[in-house]
Amino acid sequence: MSPSAGTGGLAVTRPLRLLLVDDSLMDRHLAEEVFAEYAQLCTVTTVASGQAALDAMLGAQSELPDVVLLDINMPGLSGFEVLRAMKEHPQLVRIPVVMLTTSSHDQDITQAYTLHASSYLIKRMNFQDFVAQVEGFLEFWTKVRLTSWPEGAPS
Repeated sequence: MSPSAGTGGLAVTRPLRLLLVDDSLMDRHLAEEVFAEYAQLCTVTTVASGQAALDAMLGAQSELPDVVLLDINMPGLSGFEVLRAMKEHPQLVRIPVVMLTTSSHDQDITQAYTLHASSYLIKRMNFQDFVAQVEGFLEFWTKVRLTSWPEGAPS
């Protein structure tokens, strides 16, 4: 994929910044391993809790992510609580949130979209299927993001 793919000819000035929020150490390591294969397209920061995600985004020197990948079922703040907090915070409201979870329950999918999640992905348990899922995710988000997010985002 060329650096300007999907951006109307504008060069993307930096890799896509992702924040992965998941309490499962195994899932975080797997995601880090898979995303590392696409280091030219993205950088991934992982945190183990919803509160750590909010702290990471709201810290004084924080670089906001382009997209947040958010698990639902976590101790402390659930993914839904994090999503709600993000959509109520003026600094975080425009950040796309992709729910990445094992839950395929209709009520969870409905609640995610009611709270303004950008999309809902059910984690693939098979490694090759997960790699394909990551490839599709990156292909989509590297094409649709603003080239200068968050600096170029309307206020």
